[in-house]
Amino acid sequence: MSRVGRSPIQIPQGVQVEIEGPVVRVKGPRGELSRSFRPELEIQLEGDTLRVARPSDEPKVRSLHGLTRALLNNMVVGVSTGFEKTLEVEGVGYRPEKEGEDLVLYVGFSHPVRFSPPPGIKFEVDTRARNIKVQGYDKELVGQLAADIRKVRPPEPYKGKGIRYSGEHVRRKAGKAGRVT
Repeated sequence: MSRVGRSPIQIPQGVQVEIEGPVVRVKGPRGELSRSFRPELEIQLEGDTLRVARPSDEPKVRSLHGLTRALLNNMVVGVSTGFEKTLEVEGVGYRPEKEGEDLVLYVGFSHPVRFSPPPGIKFEVDTRARNIKVQGYDKELVGQLAADIRKVRPPEPYKGKGIRYSGEHVRRKAGKAGRVT
């Protein structure tokens, strides 16, 4: 059996889980998430524990076992504590700003790049350290939005300028070697 799929999910205080066939709704202090899962797998709620069971050992069902459990766990963690991705802006003249709820990036283009947060997402900007925090209760949405922000100006290998994830290592290249006479 799948090691990930076998482990139970503990439901913290203040989180409610409703199972209606293949649809699971998770409601907590940070928000509400709903997702439809494949009907081949059985999702069982036993007190304050959520379990995913598979009826057979077919390869397709086996491959969905751990995935379903991980998605359910992300839903429970998201509505209780939330998720966060941190990005760093590096480069001379590059800076992030927050205007109202929107994120505005000045990263060397002739125009500023503006991001409006979708529902459930919040931006925090530290202008001194030039950090951007993307926070929300949907792990998928937080990760996708952070990737979209990074895609505006990915870090380049010569000077390291651009937007990178916090802790991301950018492999540096040597510039041109001067001509020796």
